[in-house]
Order: sequence, then structure tokens, then C-alpha cells
Amino acid sequence: MDKNYRALELDKILEMVAKETTCEDGAALVRSIEPVHTPAEARRLLEETDAAFVLMAKFGAPSFYGMKNVANALRRAQAGGGLGLRELLDIGGTLRAIRSLQQWHSKNAGMHTVLSPRFDILAPNKCLEEKIFTCIQSEEEVADAASPALAAIRRKIRGAAVRVREQLDKLIHSQTHQKHLQEAIVTQRSGRYVVPVKAEFRGEVPGLVHDTSASGQTVFVEPMSVVELNNEIRVLRSDEQEEISRILLELSGEAGDFADSLIESYQFAVQLNVIFAKAQLAYRMKAVVPEIDEKGRTELHSARHPLIAKEKVVPTDITLGQDFDALIITGPNTGGKTVALKTLGLLTLMAMCGLMIPAGEGSRLPVYRHILADIGDEQSIEQSLSTFSAHMVNIIRILDVADGESLVLLDELGAGTDPVEGAALATAIIEELRRKGVRLACTTHYAELKSYALQTDGVENACCEFDVESLRPTYRLLIGVPGKSNAFAISRRLGLEGRIVDRAGELVNEENSSFEQVIERLEERRREMENELEAARKAARQARETMRQSEARQAEAGQRAKREIDQAREEASRIVQKTRQQADALLNELDELRRQQNKALSAEQKARLRSGLRDLESSADPVRKRRGDGYQLPRELRPGDSVVIFDIDKAATVLEAPKDGQVLVQAGIIKTRVQVENLRLSGEGQKAKAKPGRSVTKNVSAPEIATSLDLRGMNVEEGLMEVDAFLDRAARSHVPQVTIIHGKGTGVLRAAVQQHLRRCSQVKSFRLGAFGEGESGVTVVEMK
Repeated sequence: MDKNYRALELDKILEMVAKETTCEDGAALVRSIEPVHTPAEARRLLEETDAAFVLMAKFGAPSFYGMKNVANALRRAQAGGGLGLRELLDIGGTLRAIRSLQQWHSKNAGMHTVLSPRFDILAPNKCLEEKIFTCIQSEEEVADAASPALAAIRRKIRGAAVRVREQLDKLIHSQTHQKHLQEAIVTQRSGRYVVPVKAEFRGEVPGLVHDTSASGQTVFVEPMSVVELNNEIRVLRSDEQEEISRILLELSGEAGDFADSLIESYQFAVQLNVIFAKAQLAYRMKAVVPEIDEKGRTELHSARHPLIAKEKVVPTDITLGQDFDALIITGPNTGGKTVALKTLGLLTLMAMCGLMIPAGEGSRLPVYRHILADIGDEQSIEQSLSTFSAHMVNIIRILDVADGESLVLLDELGAGTDPVEGAALATAIIEELRRKGVRLACTTHYAELKSYALQTDGVENACCEFDVESLRPTYRLLIGVPGKSNAFAISRRLGLEGRIVDRAGELVNEENSSFEQVIERLEERRREMENELEAARKAARQARETMRQSEARQAEAGQRAKREIDQAREEASRIVQKTRQQADALLNELDELRRQQNKALSAEQKARLRSGLRDLESSADPVRKRRGDGYQLPRELRPGDSVVIFDIDKAATVLEAPKDGQVLVQAGIIKTRVQVENLRLSGEGQKAKAKPGRSVTKNVSAPEIATSLDLRGMNVEEGLMEVDAFLDRAARSHVPQVTIIHGKGTGVLRAAVQQHLRRCSQVKSFRLGAFGEGESGVTVVEMK
């Protein structure tokens, strides 16, 4: 890796991404990532990472479990070679992972992203995958179901073995030979069934000797009565191996036929694994996609160095390339100057690698051709280089390479030599770099550079804040404020005698003293402004809290209104149902009377009668609008009048005078506008005090996240892929506890799931279900 990138610790960030991958090729591809140098390339990489981030947030992360590089095996099979059981199982596992990726994408088919073409290229082969796993049980065993011939051969082997054992069981349990045997057991030597005979009785058991014990006291004899059966088994074993070789060669040939498509699918799956690993790291860092700026402007909001623990890192704001192209950072040692410098360089490199950055929304970064850094002490005894010499070697290299598309980061510029000469040399280096058009950020302790920044257009001061009262740095970067020397204040706080500190102050020349006083006044003014800003933020927070409470009350009012409407509808439904029942009873009674009088109603008469009944239903339904009854208001309505909304028979209070034939009224907690002719004045001349109105908001509930996963009927590999996706969704939704249903059965799936849960970073603990939860058929998982 480039020396400058390593100085900014890009290699450590890439290693963090590599740990998020699930295959060796993916990790290797991450470690080989190089920053791109054009805005278009950087945007493309960031779009891919952002697409993966959004897909993970909505649908959970896809599973890449089981992917392995099988290119060599496939090329050998393509050339006609035979593959072993382990190689074929790896091909089957890779096919299963590719199929899983395509199925995951097909579930999200309605959402097209820049990653969709990569998913579309994936070419699963379910037929070959199932054939491999049907034929091969493990890397040591081919299944009987691999072919009818193999099943028949093994059936014959088992039959012959039974007959051999029967013959030998008779021998070892016979009274004649029991005293000749070392033990009454049947064992095998060289694939043939034998019995252990005492050496002194070798001639008493006729047969072939295949082995002797280490002590020489036991010989393993194949009795003559089973020699033919053992020969038959040996021949059948040979036939079995030939059939297995034929099956493996057939599977190898079929895999070779699809070698090109499978290798291509694997390569694209590895690329997807890398992209989703970037997104997974972004999720852990709470990162955002920066805007790529083509004018060389850097604007970072609440930027955090990704290698500092979340509970310790202090967010900082950094700008460069807008009003100034050079930033001079000053402040005490251990105050955070180098961290600010590294944060600027590292976040820029991350964006150029397509990684989201740990910063606030609205951050933007440019793309540079060169990022050049001189950070840290690189003195070398072997090369006879002092600290100053080592810095100068790096700076000379930087000056040779730097151009108008470069970002240069210099730590402790001019340090390690005479202060006067060091400050002059630092100023000359800054001027030369600015002449080349670079973007520059450097740290220093020299007061001369503070003055240079104050007097030079395009150069800005910055400092890392230091709390003199607590003698602790705050690590906040303050742009536009030169760092104040705190040596005297710190010494006095630590207990140095006052007269010594005062004498030191007298020895400082008048020009430096005046400069420090100016900085002190600026610092006081800055603190005052920060206090005012904090007060304004506090007032804004209170306003937001008041608004939140108001919205909560509105939501509650909306729920009450909905309940009232639902109750009214239920009441209306009951009225309609009751009316219908009465009408049906009346109609049945009329039919009965007609039948008794042999004067049945005609079809036309029944139709008229039913039509009248429907009118009865309509008039009895309080939800439907009723016709007017010719009512005329005795006077014009006024605010406060009590009225009845005629078509729904609901009492209300007038809130505003009529306008354009409508009037605003309040019925219960609902305010609505009603036609004037639909109102009836109640208690004329009386006024009721209107209750304060509340607006009604509709609550839209988010879809519920499933808290249980049913794996019954799945094999181990499919179950573990489903568990990965399920736990990822649960973690993103902050579900505290989930249940995995694996059934009791043989316990294989339960053991595999629990073994997998021990390796899952989202899982805090797990246990079997208690009585009433499913007992050993379920595993209850507590999430972090």
C-alpha cells in the first residue's frame, strides 16, 4: 500500500471491511482496494455502497454462506478430469449460495438499484446443486440414492455380510471352538471378516491367517467356511468403487459443462460480498454518503475518526477549500491536532474507495489525484536520520509530487530544529505548496505561523480547544481561532510558584505578549457566543418537546374520533340488520297468509313489496343522508348556537357564522363544515360555550417485524441462511427477543442452529424454550 495511505491508516479501515466479508476471495479483494481518482468513479462506488445499505435496511443482509473459490476444480472438470467428494461438495455449496443470493434479490424485485445488473448476472443451477447433494452425503460417503446400480451393489454387500456374520456367530458360540478363541467377537482385517484365535490353537480352527496381534498371542483367522462369502464381498466392494468412480466422473462432467457460467457468477457474488461488507461497516459506524465535490471543497460535519472508540471519539467540523486553501492548526500536545489531520485525510480516502464516512448529513469531499502526508516521527538510526531530517526527507518527496490536484497533510511542520529557523522554513514550505495550488492542512506550535495565517489571504488559523480549569483537552477543532499558548496557566495550575511564572511572563517580549492578549480576547468572545448558542439550542429543544406533546395530544384525539365513528357505524349496522329482520318476518307472514287463503302474491306484487322494504331500510340507516323535511331556520345562525346535524342526527355547536352556504360546527371532538340546510336549531336563543377544537391526525402504524422463524422442513445449510437474514432484520428493528422454531426431531438442526448462534455478533444469549414455549423444539434468543 502507498506509504501516505498507510500513514493515514487506510489499511486498518480496509481490514475492518475484510472482517465483514464471508469468503477468503472477498477479504483479499477488499485488501487490494485502491482509491479512485475521478469524481465519476467515486460516485459510482458510493452509489453501490449506498444501494447495499438501503437494501440491508429494508430487507436484511443477503447470505453469502458457503461460497468457495472452485475455479480450479471446475477448469479441471471442464478438461475432462474427475473431481473428489470435497471438491464436488464445495461446488454444490457455491451453487447453493448463488441461488440464495438470487432468491433474496427476487424477493426485492420491485426495487431496482445499481446493484440489480450484478444480481441478474448470477446463474444458479438448482438441478446440478440438488444432484450433487443427493449423490454425496459427506466428503467420505456417496449416498445409496446416487444410482440404482450402487444401491443394488450395497444391498448385496449387506446381504453377504449378514451371511458371513451368521456363519461366524455360530463358530464363536460353538462349544467346540470357544476355548480356542481369544474373545468371542467377529472383526475385520483387510476388509475380510475374521475371528481372534489363540496362537497355541492355530491348527484347531481351519482357515487363512490375515494378521497377528502385537504380542503374538492372537492370530486373526478367516475360517474356510466364509472364504467364498468374503471373496464375494471383496468383488462387490470393487464393483462399488467402480460405480462410485463412474458417478463422480459423471457429476464432474456435468459441473465442467457449466464451468464458465459458474465461475462468472462466483466472481460477481464475491464483488457483491465486498459491496455489502462496505455497507455493513457503514451500518456499524453510523456512516453517511458524502457528496462528491468537483471544486475541491471539503465540508465535514460532526466528523468522527473511525478508529477511535465510539464512546471516546469527539465529533468535529472541518472545512477546507472554500474561503481558504490552507489550514494552520495549533494547540497543546495531546489536544487532538494530529487526530483532526488524520480524520481529514482518512475520510477523504474512504470516500475515494467507495466507503461511507462517519460524519453528519450534508458532508462533502473532493477527489484528489494525490494525498500526501508527513505524519509521525520517522527518525532512523540506520540511515542516521534525526526527527528533523526524517521530516525533511518526506517534505522533499511531497514537494516533488504535489500539484493542483493534491491534498497535503503535514504534522509538526518545522519541528525538531531551532525555533526561529524552523518557523521560517515552515513558512517558506507553505508558500511553495500554495504556489503549486494544493489543499494544505498542517499542525504547528510556532506563533509565527499563527501570525502568517492572520495576515495572509487564503490561509486560516484553527486550534484544538483546551480547558485550562480541568487541564484537559476537549478535542474540538475551532476554525478561525488561533491556538493560545497555555504553558503559563498550566504551570500555575500544576503548582509552580507564582513568582517563577510571573518572571517568565516578564521575559516574553512585548510583541508576543500583545499577540497572546489578542488571542485571549478572541477566546473570551468565542466562549460568550457559544453560551448564547447553547441557550438558543435549549430553547429550540423545548419548542420541539412542546410540539411533540401537542402532536401526541392530536393523535390521541384522532384515535378517540375514530372510535366514535366506528361505534356510530356499528350502531347503524345494528339498526339496518334489525329492520331487515323485521321486514323479512313481515314478508314471510304475508306469504303464509296468502297460502292459507290460496291467494299467493304475484311476482310483481312481491317485487313492489320488497322495493318498499328496501326504502324502509334506507330510511332506517342513520349513516345515509336523509332528505330534508322542508325545515327553515327561524333566524341566521350565530357562533355558540346549539344545533343538530339532520342527516346523522348528531348534536353540535356553531363555531363560526355561515359563509357561502356552509357553517363550521363542532360535534364532539370533531370540527367540520356542514351545509346550512342540513342543520336544525335546538334551544333557539340559547348558546353553549364551544369547546376548544382539536385537529384529527391519522396514525399510520409501521409494519410489524416477525419475532419468530420456523425452520422445520429445512436442511442445515438452508436453515442457517434463513437464521442469518432473520437475525439481521431483528437487530436492525431493535427486537429484544426472538424465537427460532427448529422442531425436536433428531436434534441435528437444533444443534447446528445453536452452534451458529454462538458465532453471531447480534446474539447476547440463547436458551431452549420453557414449558409452554415449545420446550426443546424452539430456541429463544436474546438480542444485543
